[in-house]
Amino acid sequence: MSGAQIILDPLVPLLVLGAAGVLALVMVGLALWRGLPGWWLRGLGAVALLAALANPSLQTEERDPLPDVALVVVDDTASNRIGPRAEQTEAALTHLSDRIGALDNTDLRIARVPDGARNEGTRLKTVLAEALSDIPRDRLSGVFAISDGQVHDPGTDVQMDAPFHLLKTGEADDWDRRLIVRNAPAYAILGEPVTLTLRVEDQGAVPASAGDTADLSYSINGEDTRRARVPVGEDMEIRLTLDQGGMNVLQFELDPAEGELTDRNNAAVVQINGLRDRLSVLLVSGEPNAGQRTWRNLLRSDPSVDLVHFTILRPPEKQDGVPVNELSLIAFPTRELFIDKIDEFDLIIFDRYKRRGILPNAYFDNIRRYVDQGGALLVVGGPELAGADSIWRSPLGQVFPAHPTSRVIERGFWPQISDLGQRHPVTAGLERHAPGAEGEGPGWGRWYRQIELERDTGQVVMEGADGAPLLVLDRVGAGRLALLASDQAWLWDRGHEGGGPQLEMLRRLAHWMMGEPDLEEETLTATAEGQRMTVTRRTLDDEVAPVTVTDPEGAETVLELAQEEPGLYRATWEAPEIGLYRLSDGVLDAVVALGPSAPREFEETIATREVLQPLVQATRGGVARIEDGLPDLRQVREGRAAAGRGWMGLTPREAYVTTDLRVAALLPGWAWLLLAAGFALGAWLREGRW
Repeated sequence: MSGAQIILDPLVPLLVLGAAGVLALVMVGLALWRGLPGWWLRGLGAVALLAALANPSLQTEERDPLPDVALVVVDDTASNRIGPRAEQTEAALTHLSDRIGALDNTDLRIARVPDGARNEGTRLKTVLAEALSDIPRDRLSGVFAISDGQVHDPGTDVQMDAPFHLLKTGEADDWDRRLIVRNAPAYAILGEPVTLTLRVEDQGAVPASAGDTADLSYSINGEDTRRARVPVGEDMEIRLTLDQGGMNVLQFELDPAEGELTDRNNAAVVQINGLRDRLSVLLVSGEPNAGQRTWRNLLRSDPSVDLVHFTILRPPEKQDGVPVNELSLIAFPTRELFIDKIDEFDLIIFDRYKRRGILPNAYFDNIRRYVDQGGALLVVGGPELAGADSIWRSPLGQVFPAHPTSRVIERGFWPQISDLGQRHPVTAGLERHAPGAEGEGPGWGRWYRQIELERDTGQVVMEGADGAPLLVLDRVGAGRLALLASDQAWLWDRGHEGGGPQLEMLRRLAHWMMGEPDLEEETLTATAEGQRMTVTRRTLDDEVAPVTVTDPEGAETVLELAQEEPGLYRATWEAPEIGLYRLSDGVLDAVVALGPSAPREFEETIATREVLQPLVQATRGGVARIEDGLPDLRQVREGRAAAGRGWMGLTPREAYVTTDLRVAALLPGWAWLLLAAGFALGAWLREGRW
């Protein structure tokens, strides 16, 4: 293949050459105006002179033709794998490969659109732009996209000079039902109703049998599943009440409808942080003591705690002759606190309290009922706990996890975390909070008094002198009870022998008693970062069962958990896709959402041409539904319509690469001058002699 063209290499600047041309034109025009018969010979002579100055040359090229490039963009995202779409995509790709391969001088390139790594959806235009950047614009003859048309980067600008065609997957009778969370709060107050707005929508060719209602099931933290019949196409409000602090996982799921494309968008997960409005704590000190300030400072430092504190300064047996009307004290409102309003308290603390005729046995029995029905009681024992007037000898003693032996140990000892306490969240890792945690020994100071206990039930998480129980925790009915067999925690607060982690210990103890989820003994939780899932199992047992993870498609994966510290087991797993995952170890269940429960790929599942239609129209391309048959391919000239009934077009580009270049002058300079002289002589003879 070769080509030739004339090029100019002027001997004088173009401005001079242009001026000479204008002058020659004026002179020829003047000769014509005067009627000189040789005016045309004058013009030819001027042209010969100008040509000599322009120095024309003949450029000859040797060219090798380059093949045209046809680009096929294949949508491999999740929405294009629903139903028969994957088979349709492969059939269309095979068809295009065969047809393009049969064309002369045309190469095929394939670009694939993967699933978005961060729930980005179908980035077809982004992939197309990247593929076009590697193809010379003068070789691109056409682009074919095999997709359902659900593209999530419509704002991406794509420029091309070749026709763009869409081969649309899907079927004409496709329809789908999806669940949408319109509004959900990020947090809610425990015990108060919270309202969520949901909507059920049908898309596509909805059959009459689908109905105008749907069955919805929903649960909180995988428990107490409820069902409701909800309308389709209307916003609906659901009112729920959270009773568990911390992160609550609300799961909503529609029953699959017959014939719908997928049920991946039938579920939704909402995470709401449950907050306590105010925690009401009643602290009753039997008499002024050094430890009550420690408890008071701890509870008053928490802005979410409403503290009611009473100290018995004047017991009934005290007779000093001072008239009652001259005392600046208030009477202990026993009936109001322990009968009328006892259920309003989240936690009751008896600090070195003993029976002294203020609270009758009926009141203690009411406190026992309060604990059994879900309340929390903490007993901090001093010498009073071991005496004859100990509250253990009241009806309240029926729920004590240990009983005093009447022996008071008064010598120095270091509180120790028991083997069980190393796994219990109240005391696990407490050494790390001690002032001397990096040194030898327990890292904290000694206590000097302990009430000897014998355990009946419950869990001993701290031990004192001679290995006797120091801190015993127990669950009583629906409530919780803790027994601390020493009143010496204030020594740590005062920094005795370096002090100790009293604030951390007492804070954990108080929050465990009030049911904080982070301090539960047996928990199964999962957190997600991108598609990486971290499964955490806390237990008091020496080993844990493997956790079975069920992915959104129903496939199961078994994870073995490794122990990180006593009572704490973890496993990290890279999930294959985003969505809602269910976890179970046979005892505990949990759910976790990686990204949204319904990924962006499944928000809109009905195949469409609307998103890519502007690009198709701008390039004079076409759209064909694969279900109706695969189109034939034709070659059409640039600028003409590139699609019709049953066919799609490619534009031949006729690109080439130059392999050899030769340049030769049309005539030597003397030849141009000889021609100019000949024409001038002819004009003189024509006008002067003939």
